[in-house]
This record gives sequence, C-alpha cells and structure tokens, in this order.
Amino acid sequence: MRILLVGAGGVGSAVVPIAARRDFFEHIVVADSQQDRAAAVVARIADPRFSAIGLDASDRVAVEAALTEHRCDVLFNAVDPRFTMSLFEAALNAGAHYLDMAMSLSRPHPRRPYELTGVKLGDEQFALGEAWRERGGLALVGMGVEPGLADVFARYAAEHLFESIEEIGVRDGSNLVVEGYDFAPTFSIWTTIEECLNPPVVWEDGDWHTTEPFSEPEVFDFPEGIGPVECVNVEHEEVLLVPRYIDARRVTFKYGLGEEFIGVLKTLHKLGLDRAGKIKVGGVETSPRDVVAASLPDPATLGDRMRGKTCAGTWVKGVGKDGRPREVYLYHVVDNEWSMREYGCQAVVWQTAVHPVVALELLATGAWSGTGVLGPEAFDAVPFLELLNAYGSPWGMRDQTTAALLSA
Repeated sequence: MRILLVGAGGVGSAVVPIAARRDFFEHIVVADSQQDRAAAVVARIADPRFSAIGLDASDRVAVEAALTEHRCDVLFNAVDPRFTMSLFEAALNAGAHYLDMAMSLSRPHPRRPYELTGVKLGDEQFALGEAWRERGGLALVGMGVEPGLADVFARYAAEHLFESIEEIGVRDGSNLVVEGYDFAPTFSIWTTIEECLNPPVVWEDGDWHTTEPFSEPEVFDFPEGIGPVECVNVEHEEVLLVPRYIDARRVTFKYGLGEEFIGVLKTLHKLGLDRAGKIKVGGVETSPRDVVAASLPDPATLGDRMRGKTCAGTWVKGVGKDGRPREVYLYHVVDNEWSMREYGCQAVVWQTAVHPVVALELLATGAWSGTGVLGPEAFDAVPFLELLNAYGSPWGMRDQTTAALLSA
C-alpha cells in the first residue's frame, strides 16, 4: 500500500510516528501546503518509507497528479473539512481509494435551521456513492476517533451486546488543562467552530431533525478519573452515519465543552469572527475564522503544556442479548503524559490519528474491504478493536445497567 497523506498539521504529524511502528504499507508521502512542515514531520522519524512534498489541498488537479506521480493507491485526508470535496473527487478521478476523518460540510436549512436539516454532513460524498462503486473504489469516510472509533463501538454493541437499541449517544469529555494560556483549544479551532456553531442534528424515530447549538445539557460521568463533565449537543458525523447501518430509535452526539469555551464560541459568533467566507481588510482578503485560527497556538505544539486525559466513547441503551434492559459505555481514554512520552504527540491529536491508521492496516490486510462510500459502521468491529489493542492503546467498556435501573 502506497499512501498520500494530505496534511502535516496536528493529526497528520501524529499519524507519521504511529504508522512508522507498523509494516503494512510500502510508502507514505506526507503532503502539506507548507512543504517545510511536511519535511520536518518526516525528518523526526528518519524512516525511508516516508517522504515529503508541497501540495495545495484545494487544487484537485495537482492532487490527482501527485497521486499518479507517487503511485499512491490511497489518499488519506488529514486536513480540515473545507478541503474534503476537492480531495475526495481527486481520489475518485485518479483511481485511488480514499479515507477521511471529517466529512463534507453541511449547510443549514435556509428558513428553519433549528428544526429541519438542510445539506447534511456527508451528503455531497454519499451522492457520489454509485460512481465509487462503478469504479470499484472505496471511500471510507468519518474514520477518525469521533467519528470513527465511536461508530465502530456502535457496530460492536449492535452485533454483540444488544438485541434492540433505544439510543446511541456519543459522549466526549476530558479533564485536560493547558498551562500558560487563557484560551487554547486542543484541536483545530476551524473545525471546532464549524461543528459547534452549526445546528446540531439528532436522529429520532426514523428521521433527522436539528436543534439549537449547545442544547440538551447533561452531566456525564467519564471513566478513569476524568469524572463528571457537562455535555451538550454538537453537530457531528456519527449522527448522520450510524442510522445508515444500525437500527436505533435515537442517535445523538454530545461534547464536554465547558461554560468558558461555549462563551468564547458565542462571542466569536456575535462578532462575526466565526465566518469562513473571505472579507476585505485594507488591501487583503481573508476569512475571519482563519484570523482566529492564526491568532491561537497550534494544537500540535501544546503537548508539553497539557495535563490530563481525554475520553471518546459511545453510550448505548436498549435490550441486551438476554432480553433484559441494558446500558453500557464503550470508551477509549488517552493520557497526555503517556502519548507525549511514547510518541511526542499531545493526547487529542494522537487519539484522532491512531484510528485511521488501524483502519488502513485492516484494508491493507484484507480484513476490511468494500466499494462505494462507506462509514466505519459498514465493517466488522471485532478486527478493529483487536488491532487497536495490539497498537498498545486498549479500549474499555463500563456496564451501567444497575445504576441506570436504580435511577429510573
């Protein structure tokens, strides 16, 4: 397998040291709009199976040429979702398989944004599903941690733990702190603004509907010492992917943001600084959101200042295989001290990066296969979870049935 990895930012830079410990691929070309950044990532591991090039992710023709020139049979998209469609179409045109961690962007309903969906996350990609099938190619979409591992957990629960499912709720929280900054997001602020300020989508009783940002707050108790964190509705791909493959009455995604973080996002929105479209400032045209991103520290550089753990997981409620009510939380926790010591990467970007690498290894070995545009739920969960353990980052499961029955 020869891979074109587009993006050498936080997640892309974490992919390289993870993949370097595995032998399922022949070569990975690390591409970035800043070639020196890609080169620096490759230089840190000193492995001849990696090389670096400069590449504009928005230039579909240039991406197609890079796939052809470097004989890559997989395009791994590790840039923010505004570039998803140019990379997705480049892979389709060049005859390469494709993997991303964030799907094509949504557009709110023009008149009733907090009730009805408009263009949903991934709609543009799924519209090309037949073209991928006809070509015999696979586009594995939403294969990070959330979406990604969270969806694998949903498939595992549906097949091995439950007879029927009432609700699947992805829940993400942490106790991470970043020393020395008043405000320092641990993930791409561009993506965070996009998903947190768009109308969240909820799947319920056979259809999708939207709600207001930060709605339905709940306190969720996260494992391994993280503890209770207030979580709120956020737009996320799992809600659009899970119902395509798994029968559940309700599917939600809630993120533990915290009052201060929510307050900052609301202020950015009030000031118009969340806008992705360009405006003219003096003689320069720029996006307000890009200005915000440029003014904040690069999440990939925060590891030495971070303390704590991050948890991604899937909470499932329904009727178990024994016919009795059951409630579980399947989860994956990464300690920042461990990820920095083992890989030199902060916990959030490392946790996002490891799962697509696992998926690529399953595709390389044939344990996973398929054609068309597919989410992680379309594949057998067991090989993935077994291989994740082999990567040295085990997952866990907490049975919450007794506590749920007592509180009912």
